Amino acid sequence: MRHSRHPLWKFGRFLRDANFSHFVVSVVVILVIWSITSATIDNPGRYLPSPLAVALSSVDMLYKGILPSYFADTIRRLVLGSIIGLSLGIPFGLLLGLNRTISDMFYPLLNFFQSISGIAIFPIIVIWWGNSDKTVLAIVLYTSFFPLAYTVLSGVREVPMKYIHAVRTLGATRFQVIRDVLLPGAMPSIVTGTRLSISFAWRAVIAGEMLAGREGLGWMIFTGQDADLTTQVILGMLMIGCSWIILDHYLLRPLEMDTIERWGLVQR
Repeated sequence: MRHSRHPLWKFGRFLRDANFSHFVVSVVVILVIWSITSATIDNPGRYLPSPLAVALSSVDMLYKGILPSYFADTIRRLVLGSIIGLSLGIPFGLLLGLNRTISDMFYPLLNFFQSISGIAIFPIIVIWWGNSDKTVLAIVLYTSFFPLAYTVLSGVREVPMKYIHAVRTLGATRFQVIRDVLLPGAMPSIVTGTRLSISFAWRAVIAGEMLAGREGLGWMIFTGQDADLTTQVILGMLMIGCSWIILDHYLLRPLEMDTIERWGLVQR
C-alpha cells in the first residue's frame, strides 16, 4: 500500500517532523511581535488590536454563529465556481490541443483573457446581473476557467506531434488520442493549472464578496471596516490566510507533487 502518497498521511507526518516545530516557532514569534506592537501604540483597539482581542472577537462571532456562516458561504462559492471552472477548462484545453491550427488561433485569446483579472471585469458583470450571488459566481468561474484552459493548452502543445501521429496511424479515434496521449502528456500541466486556478478563484471570491455585498469572509472584512471593527477585519484576514494554507499545503501541493512523480518527471 502506498500510504506515503496520500495527502492526509503527509499532513500527519508533517505534525511529527521538524517542519511543524519550525511552524510553531514562527507563529509564536509573530504573536509576540504583534502583542508588543499592539501594547506600545496609541489606540490599539482601532489600529492594531492584540491577538487576545482578536481571539475574543472570534469567540463572540462563533457563539453568535456569524463566523461559521460567513466561512461556509465563502467555501460554497469557491467550491461551486471552481468545480464548474475545472469541468469546463480542462476539456476545453484538451479539445483545442487536438488541432495545432486551432490551438494556435486560440492560444493568444486564452492568454489575453487569463491576463485580465476577475476584478477588472467585475463592473461589466455588475451591469449585467447586479450585486448578486450570480455575479460573485461569474467572477470565480471566469478566474478559474481561463488560467486553467490556458495552462492545459500549453501542456498539450508540449506533447510531441509524433506521438499523436503514431496513434492515429494505428487507427486511434479522437477520444483515444485524448485519453492515451494528450491527457497523460498534459497531466502535470493540468494539476499545476488546477492549483493555480483555485488560488485565483480564492482571491476572486473574497474580492467579489466585498464588491457585490454578499455575505462571506470578504463581506465580513468590508463591513468590519465600515463599522470601525478592526478586530473583525484582522480576524477575517487570518481566516482567509489560514484557510488557504490548509487547502494549498495539505491538499493541492501534495496532489501536484504526487502527479508529477507518478508521470515520471521527478525521480524519487
